[in-house]
Amino acid sequence: MSAVALITPTYSHDLERCTLLCESVDRHVGAFTNHYLIVPDDELAMFAKFGKGRRHVLPLSQLLPSWLKSLPRFIRRHNRQYWWALRGRPVNGWHIQQFAKIATAHIVPETVSCMLDSDVVFFRPFDVAAMALPNPTPLYIRPREVTAAMANHCDWVRSSHRVLGLQQPSFPADDFIGHIIFWNQQAVRAMTARIEEVTGLEWIDALYRAHAISEYMLYGFAVCSDAELLRRHRCTTQSPCFSYWDRKPLDAAALDTLLQAMPEHCVAFSSASFNGTSVQDVRAAVERLTNPQHVWSGRAAAAAPAAPIRTLEHQVNNLI
Repeated sequence: MSAVALITPTYSHDLERCTLLCESVDRHVGAFTNHYLIVPDDELAMFAKFGKGRRHVLPLSQLLPSWLKSLPRFIRRHNRQYWWALRGRPVNGWHIQQFAKIATAHIVPETVSCMLDSDVVFFRPFDVAAMALPNPTPLYIRPREVTAAMANHCDWVRSSHRVLGLQQPSFPADDFIGHIIFWNQQAVRAMTARIEEVTGLEWIDALYRAHAISEYMLYGFAVCSDAELLRRHRCTTQSPCFSYWDRKPLDAAALDTLLQAMPEHCVAFSSASFNGTSVQDVRAAVERLTNPQHVWSGRAAAAAPAAPIRTLEHQVNNLI
């Protein structure tokens, strides 16, 4: 059986979230070989405590080309750090983390990688052995979810098609964005080779110039447009992680309600870092859920029906 790696790009702003992620991985996730944390070079000391056992802290500079330089930290916009080159517009840390995911999945010894952002927290057992080769790699897909009204998503779809040499897309288009995303290393290498063949540039140069990219869109369209790659995957519309994307923060009561109603296939939860949901509140809510001695106020957790993700999203929006 082949191995599965966990990959998490992170940085100082997400230190508390990353700590909770790592604790939850150690408590609930089984059968992975290594967990790679990718951090900016000047923050290595801050994350050094994580580098033990199966967890490794990698400097970002080992994954980026020498021509891509970080701007001084005092040159920021909306508290975002930027990287630049003469080849195109500066990119922020969100872009850099995407490059780092692709580069890491490309070179690690494991043949399957599981992408985990810092804001993911596991609350149920999750054995990744079933995701390893020779089993087909899960490809999370939401068919025809990207509509013409979703400007950013449309840009990501179009840029993916351009760098992959695909025909102009039509909308609605498929969406491949989520949390706990698995990548097949052969597919990653085929994707980057295809980008280089189509653009005539090193893959990271092509993505830097494209600017508006989503690594998950890129991987999804690369796989779905190649019959051989697609045969190595199994498409699924069911994510093991419930993703809360709203910009309104969740309070303790909303977190409890959401986690109590979580369907059985969800083993993790993510509240996007930009919405300001308290990490302490998330930690406490997960502890209340996983503590078998705790009695829920109101409806008991065991009695909570497994609700579809769309219903859960609606419930949470109503709560707040």
